[in-house]
Amino acid sequence: MRINEVEKAVGIAKKNIRFYEEQGLLSPRREQGNGYRDYSEEDVRTLQMIRLLRKLSVPIEEIRKLQSGALSLQDCMCRHGIYLNRQLRNLNQIQVVCQELGDSGVSLSALDVDAWESLMAQMEEAGTRFMNVSNDKQKKKTGPIIAAAVCMAFVAALSGFFIWAWFYDPIPWPILLLIGIPLVCVLGGILLALRERMKEIDRGESDEAAKY
Repeated sequence: MRINEVEKAVGIAKKNIRFYEEQGLLSPRREQGNGYRDYSEEDVRTLQMIRLLRKLSVPIEEIRKLQSGALSLQDCMCRHGIYLNRQLRNLNQIQVVCQELGDSGVSLSALDVDAWESLMAQMEEAGTRFMNVSNDKQKKKTGPIIAAAVCMAFVAALSGFFIWAWFYDPIPWPILLLIGIPLVCVLGGILLALRERMKEIDRGESDEAAKY
């Protein structure tokens, strides 16, 4: 079964299906020769199970433990219930702050930001967790940039070798072009893939895939 068929059958976007594969939750068979993914009925059932658990907000790591047998479904649900209760209490605390801020009647221009942040800092010390607004996009970009740099360095080294060899023993132009054109295409493909990955990170698409 092709990924387009699986997408329709399960109702999970292709990007999310590939994300689950990257996370090791799914390992479809590869066809010999072309390397295309061939999804089985068992793969479809696995995706349906993942969809169910993700709808309940069960983390990827917990699903991985379930699949490996390191965690039973009963223990998983018990742990997840405790986590959800903690989140509910946390949201109630945030709701109280929002209510007090709304009831204060203060305008945005007159808002005492330091005072409210001081209050929230005290609540955080007591265990309340507010939304993390730190920008970690740069950290996410580091991996793809390093990988692209390594690939480009390899292509550059290979190109340098051919240039060095050409000076010592000139290669006929047709053969040189036959070698050079694929190298240029590979280099262009690396840069294009890096650009698209940077766009995905900026748009938060990787985060959206992780949420589903």
